[in-house]
Amino acid sequence: MRRFSLVWVAGALLALWLAGCGASVLPAVHSEAERLALARRLMQQHHYANAVELLKGYIDTNAGSADIDTAIDLLGECYLRTKDWASASTEFERLLRDYPESDSGGAASFGLGEALFGQARGPDFDQDETSKAVAQWQSYLEKYPGHWLNEEARRRIALARSRLATKLVNAANLYLKLKLPGPASVYFSKVIQEYSDTPLLGEALIGLARTKAMSGKRAEAIQSLKELEAQFPGKPIADRAARERARLERN
Repeated sequence: MRRFSLVWVAGALLALWLAGCGASVLPAVHSEAERLALARRLMQQHHYANAVELLKGYIDTNAGSADIDTAIDLLGECYLRTKDWASASTEFERLLRDYPESDSGGAASFGLGEALFGQARGPDFDQDETSKAVAQWQSYLEKYPGHWLNEEARRRIALARSRLATKLVNAANLYLKLKLPGPASVYFSKVIQEYSDTPLLGEALIGLARTKAMSGKRAEAIQSLKELEAQFPGKPIADRAARERARLERN
């Protein structure tokens, strides 16, 4: 009986402790301004689910509030943090559409790019969402020059463009494996023409030389590789070109 009592007391104390923790996370809210401030604090503490509920309640009951655009932006940010990309897109699009003059417009425009990119899959899959994210970040940079997230947007664009180039290179290499140099050449050329600013440029240039060799233009391929060695001295692309040239010369 005594053991049972001790177990019961311990359980009761644990329940009280948990209740106290819950109370510290979600204190009573006495005004709408306090609701918004509490949502901010919860976000800072990474309690995004609770913040979402507070923000949704605020938005539903304060359509004419001066801070409604801020609440929508914060809600979109919460969804980003929990990787609910589709819901984040919905909120950022809503803010940009309904409150085009909002001070939160820059953050929302950048966040929309993040939400689109989050919905994209790896380079082996369709990259429509990646292309949309790039377009969104480019639009953000044009509309909000000097915004504090500009540099991060440029970094994100470079990352996304590398993914797009990777998909093209992967397709080209697949055609090479299938002994189809024509289609492979088309994809490598597209990388060279449209994604020369990405790390995939070297892969495409060497791949294009390989398509020439596979098409029976061995001497032309070797010459292209020699030009790459001269154009990029001391760089990895030059080393790769030299190895590929040596292989073709041996064969």
